[in-house]
Amino acid sequence: MSTTTVIRDRGLADSASTGQAPGGRAKAPVSVIVPVKNEAANLERCLSALDWADEVFLVDSQSTDHTAEIAARFGASVVQFHFNGTYPKKKNWALDNLPFRNEWVLIVDADEVVVPELAREIVDRIAADEADGFYLNSNYYFLGRRIRHCGYSECWNLRLFKHRLGRYERMPDASGGRAGDNEAHEHVELDGRLKRLTNVLDHHAYPTVACWVEKHNRYAIWEAAQYEHYLKQPIPSTIGKGKRAKRLLKKIYLRLPMRSFVRFLYSYVVRLGFLDGKPGFVFCVLLSFYDFLAWANVYEARVKQAENLQGSSPAFEMQSRVARAT
Repeated sequence: MSTTTVIRDRGLADSASTGQAPGGRAKAPVSVIVPVKNEAANLERCLSALDWADEVFLVDSQSTDHTAEIAARFGASVVQFHFNGTYPKKKNWALDNLPFRNEWVLIVDADEVVVPELAREIVDRIAADEADGFYLNSNYYFLGRRIRHCGYSECWNLRLFKHRLGRYERMPDASGGRAGDNEAHEHVELDGRLKRLTNVLDHHAYPTVACWVEKHNRYAIWEAAQYEHYLKQPIPSTIGKGKRAKRLLKKIYLRLPMRSFVRFLYSYVVRLGFLDGKPGFVFCVLLSFYDFLAWANVYEARVKQAENLQGSSPAFEMQSRVARAT
């Protein structure tokens, strides 16, 4: 494992060594994982809200901006991850390799904020030992406005759990790394008791449309690579009842014609996206475009597969030689 621990700010480092958060509070026995790459624009807001946790690891993919310097100011440890193009991806690698001091891990993206009410609830709920993992919901912000509809009023994900009991599902990615090195749509499979937290994360997603398009282009490549997996593979029993229901609906949805149009109607009309104003309209159109991109990538893969099969047939080779000769 290649590990680089950055120099810590003196005040924050002192509080970390004494096991206290700023203000004299005891730090919670939680290890936080923040997967990053060039997240300087978001990182200060994220890390400043994690001073209650015992340790914070930034799992970095060789950022070229000021990510490491910002991590240093907040006393976080930076660990470099080098993706081999197949497996493991970043979060599973971190769960397998980081030297956690604590039983509990919390996974937070750099554009997310753990609000004080959520931090206090995490401390109380893990102390009660009522579960082995907790689902977190999030408030989703887009173009400066909280999206309250569009199907994004609830977004439950298993983010807080005992690290020895959970790993992200392994979904083979044949994109050669084009889909990115981090688990974006894979879910945690947990062997243990599950509950939900009451308070929520703030998710400041995609401050610009360009940022949204860049990330969802990679997600669409991943979706296309998983197309046959979604259709044919059994749904894991360990991802939770709600996620299993969504996965079942996805199996049905992927067989529908004109899916991008269906997605827009569902998000903007059925899920009341029009109530989110212009940001809601833009968001629903982008969701529809994302579904179109995923379908287009599936179609592209099938065209290439057909060309490869045709190119390897003896009749096609003979036709090619005749064509070249004439």
